Amino acid sequence: MIQKFVLLTAALFCSVSLFAQEKEYTFSLDEAIAFALENNYTAINANRDIEAAKKQKWETTATGLPQVSASIEYQNFLKQPVSLLPASAFDPLASLRDIEEYYNLDALQIQQFPDPPEGFIPVVFGTKQAVNANINVNQLIFDGSYIVALQAAKAFTQYSQNFKDKTDLEVRKSVINAYGNVLLSKENIAILKKNKDALQKNLDETTITFQNGLAEEESVEQLKITMANVESGLKNAERLLIITEQLLNITLGIPVEANVTLTEELDKLVVQNIEPTLLANELTLTDNVDFRIAENLTTQRQLEFKNEKAKALPSLSGFLNAGYNGNSDSFTFLDSDQRWFGSALVGARLNIPIFSSLGRSARTQRAKIAFEQAKTQLTETEQRLKLQTEQAKSNYSFAIEQYETSKENLNLAERIENKNQTKFTEGIASSFELRQAQTQLYSAQQEYLNAMITVINNKAELETILNTITK
Repeated sequence: MIQKFVLLTAALFCSVSLFAQEKEYTFSLDEAIAFALENNYTAINANRDIEAAKKQKWETTATGLPQVSASIEYQNFLKQPVSLLPASAFDPLASLRDIEEYYNLDALQIQQFPDPPEGFIPVVFGTKQAVNANINVNQLIFDGSYIVALQAAKAFTQYSQNFKDKTDLEVRKSVINAYGNVLLSKENIAILKKNKDALQKNLDETTITFQNGLAEEESVEQLKITMANVESGLKNAERLLIITEQLLNITLGIPVEANVTLTEELDKLVVQNIEPTLLANELTLTDNVDFRIAENLTTQRQLEFKNEKAKALPSLSGFLNAGYNGNSDSFTFLDSDQRWFGSALVGARLNIPIFSSLGRSARTQRAKIAFEQAKTQLTETEQRLKLQTEQAKSNYSFAIEQYETSKENLNLAERIENKNQTKFTEGIASSFELRQAQTQLYSAQQEYLNAMITVINNKAELETILNTITK
């Protein structure tokens, strides 16, 4: 029975493992984006950064709230220290007699006996063992740096949120790029296979014609060269498909070996991403996450400057200390008749910075310089974003134009190749002319595929800068 149970458990475990490994995903582009925003590794850590910023904010807040600590100390003297007390404390006359005898000695006797006379009594204070229990309460009453620190903690939380927004935008753009690249690879493979099939049919027919003495050997060789190039391109495309699929999986936040089915088609996706009205949108700086992050950094530098100035102000805090101590020559501290002596202390502490040899002034000036640098960087970011917006609009507009042009060129290349194919079959065109037409067709196909993916990627870039996704 035990063996059967072990075998059944192992079989069940293997079934669960195989099921987990064979889990499949099906995504449209929007579904892939939504999935990645929840499961992408960078997005997950960005969420954790927000939580960490909230904890840091509370950590800063807590420094101005009551701080309570307690301590218990146990002492056991293996050898108690000895203190010397003047004998006069117990017998004043004995001390006087010792001094009188000492000063009645002559100089020779003093040199022979330079030590002072015995006028002290060795005494051991306290008990061999002791226990002290204390509780301390501290409360910050006023500190200019604390007020600034609260403002800085709030600013850092906003920075973390803005960085999360930027991460989401970058994840969205990465998913669009990776999703499009997978579709591009699949479309490229389909085109190359179609080209290979057409070439193989053409090569077989030409070979038979050559064997019958009705075609030149060069025609066969030209077609073999073209076939070799197409086969090489197909093998490379199949390898790239594996890589692009794995890259998409990583972007989505799933294992690289997971099976993913994409429901979009490249040509339809391109049509959906041709949106000329997007070019009319203007940049709103407060909508751009890079500008908001630059503002956050400027605010942080300003608060650092204020913090250095606040350090020149006095700080006031209050404290309360209370405790008990017990003493004994043996360990009796757990006995009910052990005597404990209590003590309590309440007070306030005022710290007043007076002079730091201009060190505090230097730190303040350095913080001021960093603040001025941040303001300059904010202005630079504003101008750079305006330029990037115009560049993104130009690239997107050109991508649409290039897509339309490459589509027309592909139609022309297909007609030219078909005409040369007919001429070659009829013996009017040479194999060299046919190969040129085929090469031109293959080049037009690749340009068309690249134009499609460029439209998709450039639109995503423009949307990221304008941040039109959340509107």
